[in-house]
Amino acid sequence: MTQTTSRSLAGRVAIVTGGTSGIGAATVGELIAHNVRVVIAGIEDDIGEAMVRKFCEAYGADAARYVHADVSVLTEVEAMVESADKAYGRLDILVNNAGIGNYGETPDLPVEQWERVLGINLNSIFFGCKFAIPLMRRRNGEGGAIINVASISGMTGDYGFTAYAASKGAVINYTRALALDHARDNIRVNAICPGLIDTPLTAGTLAIEALHTSWLQNIPMQRAGKPEEVARLVRFLASDDASYITGAIIPVDGGITAWSGQPNITRILEQI
Repeated sequence: MTQTTSRSLAGRVAIVTGGTSGIGAATVGELIAHNVRVVIAGIEDDIGEAMVRKFCEAYGADAARYVHADVSVLTEVEAMVESADKAYGRLDILVNNAGIGNYGETPDLPVEQWERVLGINLNSIFFGCKFAIPLMRRRNGEGGAIINVASISGMTGDYGFTAYAASKGAVINYTRALALDHARDNIRVNAICPGLIDTPLTAGTLAIEALHTSWLQNIPMQRAGKPEEVARLVRFLASDDASYITGAIIPVDGGITAWSGQPNITRILEQI
């Protein structure tokens, strides 16, 4: 593996939640390739430990650490952040990526499922920021970067995804408020809103031909995104290249949120 020297990221330390698959795993690889030391947080211990072995063999013994963390549990998130401080003595970047999907209309949605979705998708971000920000403040004004992974479902509504959309919409406004509160600390807070990305979370959707076809018909770029495309934006927002960007909500969706929903008049007229 080739490590890219980045003056704006060299020597920094990151935590990536949900770091063992999909966008999280791609983000871990992207950051380590740019000389960031990463604490991988997740619940898939075998995968997490294998990732650590791979990255440490390729980039050095301190390239990565793995910590088991159910991010919906306050004490486990506290321990996750403490593990970064113990291992590296600092924390510069927090990527709140862990999340789950959910389908169900409100009358049929069990309260337990609603609470689980909000616990993992929303509460976990509050927990992570609660414990990470004091470490970032400790760095004599150097601050840090927090990147929250929301969703385009938080920017609009989606049929049958009330709990998911509610959780991601809350993440978006939490990001804005947090950015205001901590701009004075030089802690930048931004949110990324992926659309359809080819990950284990969306594998079920992509496997159903009718759903897959419907998705692609509505995406101007006519394809699903790749986790690496999101990870590169995470890396940019974590770096000094984004030093004047905070409170931003950035869709990575192939153009779907740019569309008003009106028919493609140009295409229709061409077929007449």
